[in-house]
Amino acid sequence: MRLLRRVALGVWDFVVGDDWRLALAAVAAIGLTAVVCALGLSAWWLAPVVALLALRWSLRSVG
Repeated sequence: MRLLRRVALGVWDFVVGDDWRLALAAVAAIGLTAVVCALGLSAWWLAPVVALLALRWSLRSVG
């Protein structure tokens, strides 16, 4: 049980890291890209846009 907990905490630390906002944005970008692709549209541009917006959001909260 301890090993499972340590593995889960390690995965959490790897995925979320220092900023939960960026992890949330990554999940949102993947989800939005999947939805746009399912609609039959081109979604190659969506992940970089979400990444830039998330970075701006993250840096704005620091200062």
